[in-house]
Amino acid sequence: MTRSSSAVRESLCRADKPYSPGRRLLGRRLALFAAGALAAFAFAGKPAQAQEFPTRAITMVVPFAAGGPTDTVARLIAESMSKSLGQQVVVENVGGAGGTRGAGQVAKATPDGYTVLVHHIGQATSATLYRKLAYNVLTDFTEMGLITDVPMTMIAKKDFAPTSIPELIAYVKENKDKIVYGNAGVGSASHLCGMLFMSALDTQMTTVPYQGTGPAMNDLVGGQIDLMCDQTTNTTGQIKSGKVKAYGVTTPARVKSLPDLPTFDEAGLKGFEVAVWHGMYGPKGVPPEVVAKLNGALKAALQDPKVIARFADLGTEPVALDRATPEVHKAFVASEVAKWKPVIEKAGVFAD
Repeated sequence: MTRSSSAVRESLCRADKPYSPGRRLLGRRLALFAAGALAAFAFAGKPAQAQEFPTRAITMVVPFAAGGPTDTVARLIAESMSKSLGQQVVVENVGGAGGTRGAGQVAKATPDGYTVLVHHIGQATSATLYRKLAYNVLTDFTEMGLITDVPMTMIAKKDFAPTSIPELIAYVKENKDKIVYGNAGVGSASHLCGMLFMSALDTQMTTVPYQGTGPAMNDLVGGQIDLMCDQTTNTTGQIKSGKVKAYGVTTPARVKSLPDLPTFDEAGLKGFEVAVWHGMYGPKGVPPEVVAKLNGALKAALQDPKVIARFADLGTEPVALDRATPEVHKAFVASEVAKWKPVIEKAGVFAD
């Protein structure tokens, strides 16, 4: 049965009339729902970590055992960064394989900013030192800023014959087969310093690797080995107590905690410069907004009076803020890889 023409016209007229109050309310609700859905979609399109980072604790991996110099640096930084970020930065020690185990763990972590790495110069030297590295030093990390440069000191047993840097250089060249140089193990800072020293002199010494700085230092103090190069964090106390003979520092400027100790540069050995720098990293692909927040907290830590004072006790100081940037850090790592590659290859010392 068909509707009459008048009924049809009446229906059309109703359709052309303004909404009733009920229809208006329904329309508003639909509009609000649509707007909310669009906002939720846009919000969901952004990485969660970029919205309110951080919302939970951050893990700071140290690729060495607790109590060492890198662990000390990391814990000082972590404590200060926790205050700035409003969340705990928890240090986790993942030692083994010269620091490459912990670094590899961070390289494979989710790039959300909740896992970071604090590593020293070994981050750059591992690119050449290890034949089978599970990650690419230059492409598998997000650099977040340099932290500090720890100077190195060349020290010897108390009764070692040379009394100055020039005498030491001459003595090493003339007696290379009789000198025993100790280090804390392959890839350690003392190992790297020794390799660079021998490269600078174009000579070799008998090298004895130990399982850590402690045993090597004990044998040096006891006179079982002749020579060693290590961080001021490990040598300052021994030097001040007179248990070892100190020759010089390996940085361009003298160290404030050891002002009477000359630099190798001022003694005439140009190019022999090495410091155990530390930097902070995340996995590849951490969002720029998260990197910026972590870098800001790092810079605040480097200006923290407590951190500065404790670093001074360790014979070091925070880097200048213009070096604590992701861009400078990234370029610096690349330059260090290039610097150490020929030294390591010339020495012919590699690890699997």
